[in-house]
Amino acid sequence: MKRTVSSVLLHAVLLLLAVATAAPLVWMVSASLMPQGQANTEPPPFFPSAVTWDNYRELFDRLDLGRQLFNSFFIATSITLISTLFNSMAGYAFARLRFPGRDRIFAILLAAMVIPSQVSMLPLFLLLKNLGLINTYWGVIVTGMATILGIFLMRQYALSVPEELLDAARMDGASEWRIYWSVVLPLCRPVLVTLAVLTFLTTWNDFMWPLIVLTDESRYTLPVALANLSGEHVQDTELMMAGAVVTVFPVLLLFLALQRQYIAGIMMGGVKE
Repeated sequence: MKRTVSSVLLHAVLLLLAVATAAPLVWMVSASLMPQGQANTEPPPFFPSAVTWDNYRELFDRLDLGRQLFNSFFIATSITLISTLFNSMAGYAFARLRFPGRDRIFAILLAAMVIPSQVSMLPLFLLLKNLGLINTYWGVIVTGMATILGIFLMRQYALSVPEELLDAARMDGASEWRIYWSVVLPLCRPVLVTLAVLTFLTTWNDFMWPLIVLTDESRYTLPVALANLSGEHVQDTELMMAGAVVTVFPVLLLFLALQRQYIAGIMMGGVKE
């Protein structure tokens, strides 16, 4: 009896949390379909009095949305692919290769995680300016080519690869690169998917760094373009919600498609030495 009551209470709490989490997203979609001005009434309605697509038409008219979607997709995909490769290589090296100062370097990397990212923005900007990468796609991409969190996740997961398997590959004459590419990467697929999804979501939603690096509107990512639009139409809630839907929808589909692999990688990434 007690177990039944506990189970019902637990499911009720989880249901309430799910509703509280989903309600803002549902209202965002609902408001994007409202006639102009309806979302600003008191109290704001939860559903539109009449469904209209005018906000989406106006959004595409005011912004070069196709170009900005391409910019976001290109930058997010490039960073995801490059970062996943470099993080996996570094994580494997810290987990299984022996070289002087390995543990000390890894400890320094972990200590650097406590430094706010805003602190490094000015030095990074000046460095990229000297390299001539300001207002270029590479100026955004190069700073995300490897992350401490990505290296940490890959290292922890690589520790779960049996050492005997790697020794057997070495006895067969495989090089360290061949072992990494043909043995370690296939076994690390769950955490690779997790890292790729996490990197793509973070990059797609990033606002501050593209705003700092990119000055040409033709290179703006979607969050930067929508932020500029909100400055011109701060009271046009319905138009802003339409822009938010366009921004959220692609990454929401990606997460829903890969959520099982994402959660599996998170759960299995906490391997201890």
